[in-house]
Amino acid sequence: MNVVALISGGKDSTMNMIQCIKNGHTIVAVANLYPPESIDELDSFMYQSVGSHAIEAFASCLEVPLFRRKITGKPVNSEFHYLPTEDDEVEDLYQLLSEIKKIHPNIQAVSSGAIFSDYQKNRVENVCERLGLVSLAYLWHREQSVLLKEMIDVGIKAIIIKVAAIGLNLNHLGQDLETLYPTLSVLEKKFGINMCGEGGEYETFTLDCPLFPQKHLRLEEKEMVVHSNDAFAPVAFLRLVKMKVC
Repeated sequence: MNVVALISGGKDSTMNMIQCIKNGHTIVAVANLYPPESIDELDSFMYQSVGSHAIEAFASCLEVPLFRRKITGKPVNSEFHYLPTEDDEVEDLYQLLSEIKKIHPNIQAVSSGAIFSDYQKNRVENVCERLGLVSLAYLWHREQSVLLKEMIDVGIKAIIIKVAAIGLNLNHLGQDLETLYPTLSVLEKKFGINMCGEGGEYETFTLDCPLFPQKHLRLEEKEMVVHSNDAFAPVAFLRLVKMKVC
């Protein structure tokens, strides 16, 4: 099937695109929802907004068309089974995919990196059903330590761009997944954190992967933004100021 992939730049959406191709599908376009210009991190249950400044560079490495839309809605409807709700952030996704379908009527499916969030998966499926598209979520309910190791082994080079969990600190920002894997494994056993960050423990941005046929990314300038400098579980993220396509 011809697929439009929802991307945040993170490891999960990247890995699901790899699985789509592995299962015989073709990525014909990518889609991203981003926060208003004055906001780096949006309070959203649906979308990763940290790293959004570098999405265009990420998409250029994929060499497929990128479609973007600003997030204007809020998480209005928090019910388990989502129904279309005015001013909800899910409707931004519906509008974006509707626009893409008009330009690429041959699109048949949507790729998303959902692993354990029923909230996200149900809402993506709702939008897909309304548009006559198939939802492809190959990472769904995979064992997280195995999945994370598989991401590293398949060649996803991603760095940590947000930390928000006990045991993670400001020094971990900018580290790559392979380097951090042993630490995450220890923290899972000690504190029960989610190895893939499904509880919001951390977020990532992909600098290289098998989907990049000729190019990769290099982070040349960044700024650290600290929300809470807690001694045990600081909350901070990297603003990706300058990303170079190499």
